[in-house]
Amino acid sequence: MSIFIGSGTAVCTPFKQAGGLNREAYEKHILFQIENNADAIVACGTTGEVSTLNNDEHVEVARAAVEIVKAGPRKLPVIAGAGGNDTNNILQLGKRLAKAGVDALMLVTPYYNKTSQKGLIEHFSLIAKEIDLPIVLYNVPTRTSLNMLPKTVYELSKIENIAAVKEASGNIVQITEIIEYCGDKIDVYAGNDDYVVPLLAVGGKGVISTIGNIAPQQMHDLVYKFIEGDIKGSAKMQIEMMGLIRALFADVNPMPVKEALNLMGFNSGLCRRPLTTISEDLKSELTSQMKQYGLL
Repeated sequence: MSIFIGSGTAVCTPFKQAGGLNREAYEKHILFQIENNADAIVACGTTGEVSTLNNDEHVEVARAAVEIVKAGPRKLPVIAGAGGNDTNNILQLGKRLAKAGVDALMLVTPYYNKTSQKGLIEHFSLIAKEIDLPIVLYNVPTRTSLNMLPKTVYELSKIENIAAVKEASGNIVQITEIIEYCGDKIDVYAGNDDYVVPLLAVGGKGVISTIGNIAPQQMHDLVYKFIEGDIKGSAKMQIEMMGLIRALFADVNPMPVKEALNLMGFNSGLCRRPLTTISEDLKSELTSQMKQYGLL
């Protein structure tokens, strides 16, 4: 069974000026997601600035997401990012996240030290066999300089709890090959907002979305229009959001989307260093695109 079908939002982590989690702002944002039909909450991903969270903070943020969703008006799965480049550390962190109550883990391919395709199979297999949760593999070679190949995903799909892959390579041929090799053994989610419809067209199940932070209803609707047979309507929505997507990725994620959330009154705060703020020119363009899209 799929962890989710539709649009899972990779939520931002709002920080207080002093540096810790702003729980009040986080709750407001997650409730906005629930009330506007997001299909899953993905905490502690790239958009959640996972690289700047120590393990205790990481568990705190994930546990907060679980608690907020459980108390909310509609139940949906909470997926916690838990990847890294130290297999043993991921094992220990993943076990703590499981105890915190998350429904699944999302594991990015190792970065910097990287590994071979054989190493990827060993790395993910060990974690999946030690942690009794569904696993979403995360392939984002522009950030990790390591591309997980379709045949590697196929080998990993033989492990029962490796349930899905977030594919952010931007290579629709590679994505199609994953679906060709794996069939229904593994779900494929778009890792980028700009090719959701092409991915759905070859059998993908949805998206783990950045734009969903500010437009959860619209991204949910885009996916479900396609699922319900309104292909033209879904494609039209994809095209209409392209200008906003370009603005959100004109600088390093999540700097622009945090600015967008602040413009919408969500008090998302600043990014942690080494990330910084976007330029005034980009802020102006982002504001313009948000107004055109009806968000401001």
